[in-house]
Amino acid sequence: MTQATKGPLSGVVVVDLSRILAGPYCTLLMAEMGARVIKVEPPKGGDDARAYGPFVNGKSTYFASVNRGKESIALDLKAEGDRKTFEKLLEKADVIVENFRPGTMEKLGYGWDTLHKKYPKLIYASASGFGHTGPNSKDPAYDMVVQGMGGIMSITGNEGQPPARVGMSIGDVGAGLFTAVAVNAALVHRLKTGESTKVDIAMFDCQLALLENAIMRYTVEGEVPGPLGARHPTITPFQAFKTSDGAIIIAAGNDGLFVKTCEALGRPDMATDPGYKTNALRQKHHGKLEHEIESVLKGNTTAHWLAVIGKAGIPCGPINNIKQALEHPQVAARNMLIEAPDGSGGTLKLAGNPLKMSAFEDPKTRRPAPDLDSDRDAILSFLGG
Repeated sequence: MTQATKGPLSGVVVVDLSRILAGPYCTLLMAEMGARVIKVEPPKGGDDARAYGPFVNGKSTYFASVNRGKESIALDLKAEGDRKTFEKLLEKADVIVENFRPGTMEKLGYGWDTLHKKYPKLIYASASGFGHTGPNSKDPAYDMVVQGMGGIMSITGNEGQPPARVGMSIGDVGAGLFTAVAVNAALVHRLKTGESTKVDIAMFDCQLALLENAIMRYTVEGEVPGPLGARHPTITPFQAFKTSDGAIIIAAGNDGLFVKTCEALGRPDMATDPGYKTNALRQKHHGKLEHEIESVLKGNTTAHWLAVIGKAGIPCGPINNIKQALEHPQVAARNMLIEAPDGSGGTLKLAGNPLKMSAFEDPKTRRPAPDLDSDRDAILSFLGG
């Protein structure tokens, strides 16, 4: 949101020590909700993400995508003068967010125990690979490391194929989302009790939390889930099916929708087949059912079947590429592609804010991501000198 726009977190000051993606994604969401986010970056190079492409006029658009609307000040937290400035900033802050390896903040003299004594109202949020406890707590981790260790890669892709990474950084973004949820809960807790708290988020934990039914299939049935391509593990038919010119997703999530699907396909006989009467039976015979459905779908185009199946009230959709997804009319209707200055006279088109709230505006433009140390004067003025 623009500085003039009020959000539910208006008046909240966030000191953002995080870099790359997990922490910055958390603080992006907080900035979108109206918080004032002040990035504290190392003087030499700043956030590592400033070096990640693609670039526009030498500036990282990767960095811009998750740091729009924030402010930047460069501080060396090992230099006495900069430490004093940083500590003045903490006096004004409601929240500090960092995603260093556990122990780093303690070495700097800014661990939770130290900060909590000196700034009792300050909420401390950490997003790290494995959290601040456990045998792996000090280990380094990037997104793909926790995707592998957390099990998500083992259920992604097609059976018999090499391991596949989820196509976006679900390890980092998942941790950023959970951190934002926890920080907002901590703000509510402080409002009710006056007590601040430490938020300790592990990327590895978040991957496990996102596994949903895969965990139950193992703990209840002893099954070790594997990749199923575009097929749902426990609901049938609920997958991508081939058409004459591509594929269509059909999600018949209950018996009634299965009957409607059969009727829309011109195969009402499938609905009465004893092998398909219940979801459990359809699961058991999913291969045969898939073959029968595709034998019909291959007789016409994806566009044809989207119209026919959609008209019947059955959840369905195409498999869009990124261009097609962004050109969908729903994107414009929901303001999910916004603009921000790129710092050189042009504009960047970035993902909008999915958090729609009736009490607050959702403007079509945002303030740009800051250049390194570009807000020093304004921040020092905020601190009183």
